[in-house]
Amino acid sequence: MVIIATDSAADFEMEELEKMDVAYLPMSVSFGEDHYLENISITKNEFFERLFVDENFPKTSQPSPADFEKLFSEAKKNGDEVVYIPLSLNLSGDYQTAMSMKEMTDYDGIYVLDSRTCTGGQRLLVEKAVKLRDEGKTGKEIFDFMNELKTRTEIYTVMDTLEYLYKNGRIANTAYYIAQLGHIKPIMHAGYSTEGKADIPSKHIGMNKAIKYIVERVQEENPDPDYPFYVMYTYDTTNAKKLQEKLEEAGFHVDGIIPVGATVGAHIGPNACAVAYIKK
Repeated sequence: MVIIATDSAADFEMEELEKMDVAYLPMSVSFGEDHYLENISITKNEFFERLFVDENFPKTSQPSPADFEKLFSEAKKNGDEVVYIPLSLNLSGDYQTAMSMKEMTDYDGIYVLDSRTCTGGQRLLVEKAVKLRDEGKTGKEIFDFMNELKTRTEIYTVMDTLEYLYKNGRIANTAYYIAQLGHIKPIMHAGYSTEGKADIPSKHIGMNKAIKYIVERVQEENPDPDYPFYVMYTYDTTNAKKLQEKLEEAGFHVDGIIPVGATVGAHIGPNACAVAYIKK
């Protein structure tokens, strides 16, 4: 049997994972001394509602080594293969921990993918891996296919505010205050071309201009219609629905609007919107 596994940065709901038979390794999120497992002891909405009012800035951390040890050792015992699809190596230590635990397990049937993506992009990879598993592909065949597919996976995000990047030390206070005063909406891009890092290729005055930029990039990059096309949002759907409307006016079909949880949401903040798709 082939086990497809992922972490909570893929932003599935628990019932979706159960329906697809995907193993789940949750990230943890902490507000001061209060610790939660993402999507298990705190929902996406509960996280953002706490984010608005808590004086403690949230800290997120990767799944525990014990989670990996249990998954990998049970697979070895049963003779199963595991294809684990975490968020990008350059966004978290999750991949490195998984690789270390693979070495400790000493089992060749474990495949750990550096996805070079997160949230909706990661979701696209997991969904395709599940389809390949259901078609009878081996773990090695799925892993090899994912290594090619990740090179065509793209995410563009419009952040409504730089407040949360500022709070976690990712940008200087001068840049933050200039952006706030100028109503600047930065575009964040993550994909194979950025080595899975979060790059900021463009900034725009106002949400409408930022959304227009994303639509133009989608048009240039020509999404593959054989794969789903997702719009994502953090907490509030208002901007995501604007983005969906503009994409549909441009002739694109949006397959779903996906809520983003704590792992990514802690950095990009509420009211962000994004797209995730596979290029041709």
